[in-house]
Amino acid sequence: MRTKIYQIDKDTFGTKFMDYDFTTHKAGAIRPELYQEVFNADIDEEDLEAVYTRFNSSHHPLFRGHSLSVSDVVVNDKGAFFVDSIGFKKVDFDESKTHKPDNLMRIVYVEPHRPAFEAEIPHEYEAESKAVGGLIECVGNGDETCIVCNDEGKLIGMEGNRHLDNGVSIIAGPFFVCGETLDDFRSLTDEETQKYLERFSEPEDISRAEVEADMGFTFYSW
Repeated sequence: MRTKIYQIDKDTFGTKFMDYDFTTHKAGAIRPELYQEVFNADIDEEDLEAVYTRFNSSHHPLFRGHSLSVSDVVVNDKGAFFVDSIGFKKVDFDESKTHKPDNLMRIVYVEPHRPAFEAEIPHEYEAESKAVGGLIECVGNGDETCIVCNDEGKLIGMEGNRHLDNGVSIIAGPFFVCGETLDDFRSLTDEETQKYLERFSEPEDISRAEVEADMGFTFYSW
């Protein structure tokens, strides 16, 4: 389910980490203009308690906030929910009034066993490394885009994700597709986003034995 998480970064009323009653007393309402988007991706968890558990333990490679806490807001297909001191409270929450960092880059993100989805990550090495789980490797696609994956994915036992090079080669671990210039990454265009959403729309079942058999140096091409 597509899930978004918002956290207060403009603590105008002193309501960060405070419960619903305190927040609405001090600020008059849950004010979206005080919130920054820190997560927007597809996850398996649909139950709010499961979301809370995940984002207080393993998190997600695209998560850029602190552990899910009181005063945060979770938005999914069922509505917007304020994280209260006990449980969740459904609230009115105008997402158009929230804000995001200025350095976000539009990507297509691909995880093992899941369809690709559109996402954004900060355009900085730490976030890009976190997205793939370690040292990054850039593989050009020949169309001014590239695949960014974990350089050691196969060696450290990451799961097989997708076949490349007409099925000959394998990428292990999560990766993302972004645009590229001569010396930098860039956001994908609408056309590029759609192309790679379609290209990686179907998850693949790749065994550990297949990954181990593809340990040698491989030149990727489309």
